[in-house]
Amino acid sequence: MMLLTSPAPDRHTALEDAQGLVSGTMLTALSVSFLHAAGLFTGQIAGLSLVLSYVTGIGFGTLFFCLNLPFYWLAFRRMGAKFTLKTFAAIALMSGFTTLAPHLLDFSRLNIAAAAVLAGVISGAGLLMLFRHGASLGGVGIVALYLQDKTGFKAGKTQVIFDCGVFLFAAFVLPFDKVLWSLLGAMVLNIIILINHRRDRYIAH
Repeated sequence: MMLLTSPAPDRHTALEDAQGLVSGTMLTALSVSFLHAAGLFTGQIAGLSLVLSYVTGIGFGTLFFCLNLPFYWLAFRRMGAKFTLKTFAAIALMSGFTTLAPHLLDFSRLNIAAAAVLAGVISGAGLLMLFRHGASLGGVGIVALYLQDKTGFKAGKTQVIFDCGVFLFAAFVLPFDKVLWSLLGAMVLNIIILINHRRDRYIAH
């Protein structure tokens, strides 16, 4: 039974949003730790950041934060100040957690298939938490929505095209088996989001 002091069912409190952002970014950072330990990657800006980190030696957290910088203006235009601030906070937390993770976690034995699947599952759960608290991890999704509004080009197509570019780039700089295992993890992630991210099943935001 809902207490009289509880917030309206279609709103999260500031504390609920804060725990959602922290918990969601912790989970996504853990998924990146699995991927990095196995030499794998994923799609979107996170995937590009991982591939570039392997090629350049620059830390994932630094690349992820910097690559997302150009998207904040579009986020503000398309989603408003509240979403943009939450997204900035989520990206900053994600960058911080992934930078801290190597000092706290050590995967001395990690099966590559398990790493791919677990990363997909954990990342899916983390992203769902962020979506439900009005945030994202920035990047291509914002551009995709902007282009859809301006040109009518479907957002999903933009994201698929970008992901294909990331995987194509990775195929030239990483072992091919790593690319295939990464594809498995990305498929698991997308299936989880596709099945569970339903606005008609969730009323708070």
